[in-house]
Amino acid sequence: MAIITKKFDVDSAYTSSVLGTADDNLRVLNNLLDADLFARGNTVTVTGPDFEVARAKKALEELEAIARRGHAVTPDTVKHTIDMIAVDAPETVSQALAADIVSRRGKRVRPKTVGQTEYVQAIDDNTIVFGIGPAGTGKTYLAVAKAVQALQNKQVSRIILTRPAVEAGEKLGFLPGTLNDKIDPYLRPLYDALRDMMEPEMIPKLMDAGIIEVAPLAYMRGRTLNDAFVILDEAQNTTAAQMKMFLTRLGFGSKIVVTGDISQVDLPRGQVSGLRLVRKILNNIEDVHFADLRASDVVRHQLVGRIVSAYDTYDAKVEGKKYSELDDEPMAKDMN
Repeated sequence: MAIITKKFDVDSAYTSSVLGTADDNLRVLNNLLDADLFARGNTVTVTGPDFEVARAKKALEELEAIARRGHAVTPDTVKHTIDMIAVDAPETVSQALAADIVSRRGKRVRPKTVGQTEYVQAIDDNTIVFGIGPAGTGKTYLAVAKAVQALQNKQVSRIILTRPAVEAGEKLGFLPGTLNDKIDPYLRPLYDALRDMMEPEMIPKLMDAGIIEVAPLAYMRGRTLNDAFVILDEAQNTTAAQMKMFLTRLGFGSKIVVTGDISQVDLPRGQVSGLRLVRKILNNIEDVHFADLRASDVVRHQLVGRIVSAYDTYDAKVEGKKYSELDDEPMAKDMN
């Protein structure tokens, strides 16, 4: 395998953004590429196999393009850029990052990884999309952003957000307050996402007008949802019957996005998750798409992605056992 050395110039106006504070971004590139990168001024010297040097060149070009668009270039940006280059994404990283879904007061919502870009595209291309993946992959947040975009573009006349009111160890009857008080904690994450994308004072008005509805899944029974963007969140906590009930609410001119994490099922023991079962039933149905988001699509703190990967590895080793049965096992030792 031939080792080569090449030099690449970064526009001096964007060198500090591309290389990062105290060369933080350059260090991330060194860690992620099988090549040595050294910077002097605005010139980056890369030594390594020819294909890795080519990847480094592409990464530097993409990072400079991102900086030119006015976006911050962080170590996370570098990681996501390398991930997208590795899978030969159909569009450039800077194009993907520039594809704003919605924006409010300077805050832009856009996909940040390959998986997220494919998920958002699937929502555009299909009537029913299942976004399945671990915490932090943007399943719900991006779905809400697409719903707001569809409403703003007059593609739908209303947004309906729903979740099953099931959580680990708690039942609604044991919670204090009125029915609305009991339900509110389950729906709070959906309200929070809406507030990031719309003027907060507008949300109550739109809800009063019926343009935005946030309600527990039980409220969907017996309805036909026409001309609506409908999101079912935390779908791993639906039963098979509830999932069928929900999907058959689909009306004309509507779109459905179902999100969930099949590793976080809180249903009582013995009940099958509707999200687990639905893939076996609908996997080959036209206009229904299953988007799988993974630890590499986590866009929270970098440690979250590593935590998700560690749990996935552990779950694979102890499949079929309950965590309660494993409390006394030397987990750290088993992970090695």
